[in-house]
Amino acid sequence: MNKEVNKIASGVKISFTGEVKIENIVSMVENCSSGKCECMSDATKSKIKNMSVSGKDGDVSLKLDGDISTQEIEEALAKSKVIN
Repeated sequence: MNKEVNKIASGVKISFTGEVKIENIVSMVENCSSGKCECMSDATKSKIKNMSVSGKDGDVSLKLDGDISTQEIEEALAKSKVIN
């Protein structure tokens, strides 16, 4: 799976390509929203106003709205148990 993190006007967009299933990304977002993961600090989580998943298996996008940096999100992705 390839991950590309880009800064966008509303926050950060992550593009997952290759061996990725949209249901896994949705699961990751649900875990993050409900506090079931420890991928990112509470300070980073508090900056995220909205998370939205789009695309299809093999080409999934995750948009995170808020005042967050690509570095914060790259660190969280590296710790994720769902996608690693």
